[in-house]
Amino acid sequence: MTETPVPAGVDLFDVHRLRLSEVQAPQLSPEDELARDCVWNEAVRANPNLFDGPVVACAGVEWEGPHSLVLYWARVTYRHYALRRVPGNTSWLPSLFVSVVQPTDDGRVLVARMSSSTAAPGRWQLPGGSVEPPGEHQVLDEVAVRRHAARELAEETGVELPPEELSLWAVTRGEHRSVGLVFLAPPRPEAMLCERFEEATVAERAMGHEPELDRIALVRSAAELMDLHGPHVGYLAPVVYRYTKAPLRHDA
Repeated sequence: MTETPVPAGVDLFDVHRLRLSEVQAPQLSPEDELARDCVWNEAVRANPNLFDGPVVACAGVEWEGPHSLVLYWARVTYRHYALRRVPGNTSWLPSLFVSVVQPTDDGRVLVARMSSSTAAPGRWQLPGGSVEPPGEHQVLDEVAVRRHAARELAEETGVELPPEELSLWAVTRGEHRSVGLVFLAPPRPEAMLCERFEEATVAERAMGHEPELDRIALVRSAAELMDLHGPHVGYLAPVVYRYTKAPLRHDA
């Protein structure tokens, strides 16, 4: 099988430095708020595991130098993304998330399947999650999102490492214009990755919690993703492809 290039609708950018700047979220009209709440309440009835916690949305990006990106962000809650499903609405902001490329010693990449209790059951993606807003007297900067990426990797796969061992490796833009900050972890032995994931999922279930990820796989190429049953998040094949052989775009 041949490798899969970056598909239409997905962008990968080569970013080495990131600056984050907070802005205000768009002010919604009463009609937009009502439509948003109706869609959100319907989604919660279909999946009671959804929760309306604080989250960071992406309000825009721009280059300020070679490989250096400015990312504007706003404080919203998960309810905000219900606006995507309101016909004709253009006031919503795309989501902002972190993900981690965790390689094995022999060059494969760990990919994971979302469990049935999540907002995207059965979907294959990289370990990661939505960026959360900083607390009082804290800032959201590249160091903070790197810490968040390390925490997501540990919580979802059991692989713990100091945040400074992660390097900003790429920025993606894909479905619903969502922006992903992709970090690269040091290679680990296959046996260790499988053992840590098993320990993490067993511990979660012992506490009565359903793990966010219910399965992992190790793939050597984007073509091997086709052997995984279920949907794939849009950025997954391009990121795996880039890790093995493809250069990135440098334009925003």
